[in-house]
Amino acid sequence: MDPQAKRSQSSDIPFSMEDFAKALEQYDYEFQKGQVVRGKVVNYDSDGVYVDIGAKAAAFLPPGEVSLHTVPNLAEALPLNQERDFLIIRDQDADGQITLSLRQLEVRRIWEKLAEMQENSQSIQVRVLDLNKGGVTVNALGLRGFIPRSHLVERDNLEALKGTTLTATVLELDRDRNRIILSNRLATRAVAFSQLEVGQLVEGTVTGIKPFGVFVDLQGTSGLLHINQISKNYVEHLATLFQPGQPIKALIASLDQGKGRISLCTKVLENYPGEMLEHPTAVMAEAADRYERACKSLLGE
Repeated sequence: MDPQAKRSQSSDIPFSMEDFAKALEQYDYEFQKGQVVRGKVVNYDSDGVYVDIGAKAAAFLPPGEVSLHTVPNLAEALPLNQERDFLIIRDQDADGQITLSLRQLEVRRIWEKLAEMQENSQSIQVRVLDLNKGGVTVNALGLRGFIPRSHLVERDNLEALKGTTLTATVLELDRDRNRIILSNRLATRAVAFSQLEVGQLVEGTVTGIKPFGVFVDLQGTSGLLHINQISKNYVEHLATLFQPGQPIKALIASLDQGKGRISLCTKVLENYPGEMLEHPTAVMAEAADRYERACKSLLGE
């Protein structure tokens, strides 16, 4: 027979649905590793949990993949016939069985949540687990993160932080390296700045005196009362006016959250130039009464 005729005759033989089904059995295009599927618990044994996800065989959920936390009772954690999402972590084996994970799905969603919080500059509550010379390790939504010493509000006594809860913002995320870096200092600053506004009268405590001005603690964040903002008259010696631990009232002249700068002013509280130098106690005592006038003057109204 002519070879071409043989090829033509062969192409006329129909490819049955049974043949097609057998061919598909070699592959599973519906279920793939990394895919999130819906399923329900159908059985338990000592090795783990069996889940119906609509595959040829019940999928398998190992005990170590049930949760980020230890699960003493699988039946209580995953009731029979309960439907929920699962993550496929291993393609089907020779018996057509797929391996699932809830733990890794939870981890994936935590990374997504952290990325969203980083993008939106949101803060989270983290618990300090341990410490080293470089900073502290923390529990961040169930994952291990790290806060460098330079990004802690309390830097001197790290031991005292162990077991405590801190407010933090996300600085860096690198899922490939399992790296989560956070900042307690920036989160605290953000909270403080959210409660402040230009022209506001604030009360704080003097923490340091420099030739160019006075540093003031404002409930956890620091403001600067520059020497030029103390009085309308020239200030010669700051040490004669202020000392560490002294309470002080001042108006907020400017805010720069990005640089963490709060500029303060007391000269607008004076009734006449030099009053802060001659009668600072009286100016402080009457600060609240002078506030409205001073605020309008500061804002140029």
